[in-house]
Amino acid sequence: MDPCPFVRIVVGNLGLILPEKSNLSAFSFYCKFKLKGLPSQISDVSLLPGGENDAVDARIHGCFALSKLELEKLADKSGSSSSACLKIEIRRRIGIGRTSGGGGCGLVSGGKLLGSVAVQLDLKSILENMGKSVIQNGWVMIGGSGVKLHLNVRAEPDPRFVFLFDGEPECSPQVFQVNGNVKQPVFTCKFSFRNSGDWNLRSRSGLSEPSTSTNCFNSIENEHAAKERKGWSITIHDLSGSPVAAASMVTPFVPSPGTNRVSRSNPGAWLILRPVQSTWKPWGRLEAWRDRTRGDRLGYRFDLLSDCGVDAIPLASSDISTKNGGKFNVDITTGPTPLTSPNSSFDLGSGSGSGSDLGSGYGSGSWANLLYRGFVMSSTVEGDGRCSKPKVEVGVQHVACTEDAAAFVALAAAMDLSMDACRSFSRKLRKELRQSDLE
Repeated sequence: MDPCPFVRIVVGNLGLILPEKSNLSAFSFYCKFKLKGLPSQISDVSLLPGGENDAVDARIHGCFALSKLELEKLADKSGSSSSACLKIEIRRRIGIGRTSGGGGCGLVSGGKLLGSVAVQLDLKSILENMGKSVIQNGWVMIGGSGVKLHLNVRAEPDPRFVFLFDGEPECSPQVFQVNGNVKQPVFTCKFSFRNSGDWNLRSRSGLSEPSTSTNCFNSIENEHAAKERKGWSITIHDLSGSPVAAASMVTPFVPSPGTNRVSRSNPGAWLILRPVQSTWKPWGRLEAWRDRTRGDRLGYRFDLLSDCGVDAIPLASSDISTKNGGKFNVDITTGPTPLTSPNSSFDLGSGSGSGSDLGSGYGSGSWANLLYRGFVMSSTVEGDGRCSKPKVEVGVQHVACTEDAAAFVALAAAMDLSMDACRSFSRKLRKELRQSDLE
């Protein structure tokens, strides 16, 4: 099945010039991007003390992704004008002084408004082309303040494979590939429990997994703990019944002393595995915890792994509302704001690679060539206690074989199950997740 057409509205190359003798030069600034119907985004913007002759920050600062169907709906709502407004607000950070290095640390959603720019998006033209086009590029004046903003707004094609779970991961559902109104089954999921440190997977292909060794991962194995959630695993099979990816809970989810929740200082963890040369190899590690520093949130961190976890590369670190849910997102497009950006952006420097590289790279390829670039994947996560059927989107450039797609599906399942694993220990889990009930 063909991938679904998507378009990204990209905002980049931001630079700010203040009027001469401005009393604002001691402050630092950021931009807030707004497009109706989509979550707002923020990014730092550099001051250019030398004026228009200074080099602007040549990177992507914000990005909105829309499917062809979403673009069509947005165009319908816009009426005869067939246009939408991308609003860019320039705001002064609260407090005096710039952040070092121009990174995103310390970005806040408030701050004094300096001015705004409205960029009109010709939705009809974007829909007709579904390809790369420049919408606006260059300097614009911010009202009559004498402030100038350099920006580059463009549309880029970003085709994606879309997968949909036909039920909650713990109910061992089918997974469909979706394109518009067409769905076809591509995977099946098998949720199960395993004894800690002893996980054997068997299938028609005879592929098996030896015990997960602790010399690669520091698992918390406290058999005497009164409260812990452990031993969950989910295996992704192709339609022939052969396992093509798996997620295994390698660090139990346990409450911090004196509380009923999993804390950031002691997170639970999943190992995401792929079949390589008739055995399982670690591909990624997902950690999750309950975070109350910004309300009640599910915090997560995902690292890409080589053999035994050496030279782990962080790909995503953010949080999701435990009440309303949200999206688990791996997107190495904007940066560098690794640990504070709501868009979970990482700047990994130079390098390229794809899922197909990963399959052949163990023990032979260069680890630097395994880095992912651009949009990698996203998956929906429902709030605590809500019925969840994850929808997974994967960038086409990262899928060259069945195992590539299956690894992302397994990761999405682990992220969804982490919402349950991090649920307050004062509340009971559904029966599918309670091993004692099955026994």
